[in-house]
Amino acid sequence: QVQLRDSGGGPVQAGGSLRLSCAASGYTGSFVRMSWFRQAPGKEREAVASIYTAGGITAYADSVKGRFTISQDNAKNTVYLQMISLNPGDTAMYYCAARTGGGTWIDAGSYNYWGHGTQVTVSS
Repeated sequence: QVQLRDSGGGPVQAGGSLRLSCAASGYTGSFVRMSWFRQAPGKEREAVASIYTAGGITAYADSVKGRFTISQDNAKNTVYLQMISLNPGDTAMYYCAARTGGGTWIDAGSYNYWGHGTQVTVSS
């Protein structure tokens, strides 16, 4: 059974940093793409960052460009999201997602697997 275990969230003050991790297990193949989404209370889930696993090509939402960095460690089947210069607008539940097929990276419906989420709370 495929599992995505996302972790690393927590409370942080504005201007601080966090690193989220997403450890994949139970999948014998290779995911085409792995991404991070977030959802704040009362808002829709939004795509934050993505990595095309074969070539390591990354993509980011405009709101996090220059502050967030997605990376992968293939040996550990883990994807990371390094977040710096956090602000209260980044407060949300962050979800790791993976897919085996194509589609636009921001399309949540194109992802086959999801983590349970890790909460990030940024205080001012």
